[in-house]
Amino acid sequence: MRAAWVLLTALAALSAYYVYLPLPGTVSDPWKLMLLDATFRAVQQTCHLIHYLRLSHHLIVLNYLICTFDKLKSVSSEDINITDAVFDGVEVRVFEPPAKGDEELKRSVVYIHGGGWALASARTSLYNNLCRIMAESLNAVVVSVEYRLVPEVCFPEQFHDALRATKYFLQPDVLAQYSVDPSRIAISGDSAGGNLAAAVCQQLSKDEHLTIRPKLQALIYPVLQAFDFNTPSYQQNMNMPVLPRYVMINYWIDYFNGNYDLAHSLLINNHTALDVGQALSFRGRLNWTSLLPSSFKKNYKPVIQTTGKAEIIQQIPALLDVRAVPLLAENETLRLQPKTYILTCENDVLRDDGVMYAKRLENAGVEVTLDHFDDCFHGCMIFTIWPTDFSAGIQTRNSYIKWLDENL
Repeated sequence: MRAAWVLLTALAALSAYYVYLPLPGTVSDPWKLMLLDATFRAVQQTCHLIHYLRLSHHLIVLNYLICTFDKLKSVSSEDINITDAVFDGVEVRVFEPPAKGDEELKRSVVYIHGGGWALASARTSLYNNLCRIMAESLNAVVVSVEYRLVPEVCFPEQFHDALRATKYFLQPDVLAQYSVDPSRIAISGDSAGGNLAAAVCQQLSKDEHLTIRPKLQALIYPVLQAFDFNTPSYQQNMNMPVLPRYVMINYWIDYFNGNYDLAHSLLINNHTALDVGQALSFRGRLNWTSLLPSSFKKNYKPVIQTTGKAEIIQQIPALLDVRAVPLLAENETLRLQPKTYILTCENDVLRDDGVMYAKRLENAGVEVTLDHFDDCFHGCMIFTIWPTDFSAGIQTRNSYIKWLDENL
């Protein structure tokens, strides 16, 4: 009996050691976030072991586990008509509020889900719930894009899927089919979906043949650049749940179908060193020392290598492709962007991506709302369903929907 108690005590101590992370005092629901992060780490380590044993790709296994867990949840949608469709070869899920007798045309949101271009789905309860609530709260038609994922496809296919589905929806006859007002359409997305939403918006703005354009873009903690992995937020939050710096770098490598051996070189910015000629013309577009307020810069210093590895850009030219890294777009493109909302979280490696994009858009003459949350973390907005329900999720979701309601 005594041995059993010793073993249980040891297991409890090991579990506490595995779960505990030192978090900033401002983070909401810290213990719940630690448990969520510990679960993610355990699942990811299992998936990587399966990958190492060459039984399956770790992202395929991880997505399978996410979907299996997701089946345990039940989300009601009695008041919203949910249908699956195909827009120019791309699967979408459409959320439609009930029609009213004398109602005019509805507003609409094209939503692109996050997940590192590799995980989740428009059909999972997390995004199903978000889009349903958006449709109900805004009395809007929400089109959730089911783009193909890594490792099935890599860049630029996710971008092409999102662009094709959006352009198809923007056709006058399709909008009429769904009773959508052509002048009240927003493009939106979170995390990697925010990346795709920003890239799609930029592409649409340059399309001279397009007769209907989005009124707004709304980006939720978007990932917008792979130029500098040592911005203040990358340094400050390098070990933060749910998205540590090394995980974000691996997502980029997976998206570009690159080699994990490059991860350390990317981490120390060898790919954009001063001697890498291909990167020089982009440096001024991502100078965080001038784009970030002092409250975000704090005492962090830029990490700029004098001598790096030009072959990284040669191997992965997409690192500087604006379709993948919208923050590097030229000013002429930024001037064409619609009224913009960007939500950022203090405890997120991607905080500065959003803040810098907001500043560049503002400098280009675009009306921008930067909605920053000091106590929130990456991914929080979709965590509103038990057992992964966070006050940060409700807080950010309400603020996002409120802005859409007031501006769309």
